[in-house]
Amino acid sequence: MSRASERLKAVFGHLGRSPPSVQASPTSGQITPYCNSQVFRYTNDTDVLTPEQRLFYEENGFILIKNLVSEEDIDRFRMAFERICRREVQVPGLLVMRDVAIAKSEFIEDQKAVSKVQDFQEDPELFRYCTLPQILKHVECFTGPNIMAMHTMLINKPPDAGKKTSRHPLHQDLHYFPFRPVDKIVCAWTAMERINRKNGCLVVLPGTHTGTLKEHDYPEWEGGVNKMYHGVRDYNPEHPMVHLEMEKGDTVFFHPLLIHGSGMNQTQGFRKAISCHYASADCYYIDVMGTTQENIWQEMKEIAARKYDVDDSITCQDTWAIRGRLVKGERTSL
Repeated sequence: MSRASERLKAVFGHLGRSPPSVQASPTSGQITPYCNSQVFRYTNDTDVLTPEQRLFYEENGFILIKNLVSEEDIDRFRMAFERICRREVQVPGLLVMRDVAIAKSEFIEDQKAVSKVQDFQEDPELFRYCTLPQILKHVECFTGPNIMAMHTMLINKPPDAGKKTSRHPLHQDLHYFPFRPVDKIVCAWTAMERINRKNGCLVVLPGTHTGTLKEHDYPEWEGGVNKMYHGVRDYNPEHPMVHLEMEKGDTVFFHPLLIHGSGMNQTQGFRKAISCHYASADCYYIDVMGTTQENIWQEMKEIAARKYDVDDSITCQDTWAIRGRLVKGERTSL
């Protein structure tokens, strides 16, 4: 067994994953040995995560919690998504996206035409995911007690149409967010079915959360790139990677600076996951003009102007204030 494989066994040992089920690239993840003098920067002591789990997140920028969301809840989220796809319900502010490879094809009113729904805060059933007690008690480990649900998505990664457009380029989520501090933001991402390398599981670059926000833009892919799928322009291709294979109900929590993405879906099925980005209500907005985030804001501004039927005076802060929802504690700032 290679040294990289041995390191990977150690990494997933902290996640409760047995070694035979681990799938990763040859240059896979690593974890720093425990140090008694370790200062926890990224996590809070809430008695939810063990010291070993906290250390894992500190060093790697993500932590996988198995069987966190029930099969019953996930099936309910799936039914709510399918109702949206069949246009049986109209959700205010919802953004429905289609894969670029099928964007010009004949519209079919079912899930085959939808690759993602975003901003579902006005859908009571889907938004219930963001308020699940078992999710929030883990979120509090990263954000503190005052919690805002800021960004919601249900991803329906389609079978790749042969142009590799079902991929999601490596990126940092902070690129999209105009609020800080960065260490008080976390994503909860739950598998709605078994997810593996074949159907496009998440791939993460452990430890990259300790870096800075990098410049992002559309990658130059021959088959095209989906709207707002920006990617990191400069990262070390030799950096160890971990492919996160997950079972239905498994949930990964990760830092917004962690570089991650996903491969293409090489199966005939649709790979589903539901997620929410949370931030401490104590966070504050920043001005992204003149920064590396300005390009994504210009795109989001155009979408927001159409979606909310407002003029060009809408601000970045306005669009996030509309979407943000308090889910625990007090709304102190955001």
